Amino acid sequence: MKKILITGANAGIGLKTAEQFVNEGHHVILACRNMEKAQQARQLLQQQGKGQVDLIELDLNSLEKVNHSANQILSQYNHIDVLINNAGLISTHLARTEDGFEKHFGVNYLGHYLWTLKLLPLLKKAQQGRIIHLSSLAHWAGRIQPENFHADHHPAYHTFSSYGSSKLQNLLFSHVLAKQLQHSNVTSNAIHPGVVDSELYRQLPKLQYRVVSLALIPASKPAQLIKKMALDKSWAKKNGQYASVQTPALRSPKSKDMQLAQQLYDLSYDLIKQYL
Repeated sequence: MKKILITGANAGIGLKTAEQFVNEGHHVILACRNMEKAQQARQLLQQQGKGQVDLIELDLNSLEKVNHSANQILSQYNHIDVLINNAGLISTHLARTEDGFEKHFGVNYLGHYLWTLKLLPLLKKAQQGRIIHLSSLAHWAGRIQPENFHADHHPAYHTFSSYGSSKLQNLLFSHVLAKQLQHSNVTSNAIHPGVVDSELYRQLPKLQYRVVSLALIPASKPAQLIKKMALDKSWAKKNGQYASVQTPALRSPKSKDMQLAQQLYDLSYDLIKQYL
């Protein structure tokens, strides 16, 4: 039985992925912001599967709250076998986190950055720890612009480029972690889950959603690949990889730039180091 921690696991890809693990008898921890929905998801999973399901409140909108939740995990569990950084959002307007960061940067990337670094000790205590980051084909539209990390300093906000930037940040973080962990028992890999029929895209304006909906796939498809990356022997030694469900796993030139990845890592570390 593996101990698997999934962020944003009360709906969409996260819930379908949790379902796959619970059905096989694994111990799944749902880390969610909305605890009412998380309780409903837990009840559903326990009715369908035979594994253990725990809940932890996780609000990626606040670094202080992320730190608090991570400390709870550290105090309650002796190891984590798999960490799946699944939670994410699309914001159609410029918005800020509680710490003043642009919402995509703060929630999709920086909150997970702190969460992952805090929980690395538990992954290292597993027989083989695996970290899976949900990136996206949208990372091709992303750029690393530190001047846009804070919402107050964002001169020209565009939803897709801002979202794409957060997915590029996820992918670069995965690559840097993989490099840091190459001589350890922990791996770090990323995935493009495809354009999935979930709440993420339903936040888009109606016209945009109609266009996007033509390519939507069920959440069960990426859940199957995530499960394989998390448990299959074929992924035991894969590290720093980028997999894709719906399209070829093509990485942008920026996502391959390890100097850029290290620069992002160092800038991010300065933003969260008070919690480590």
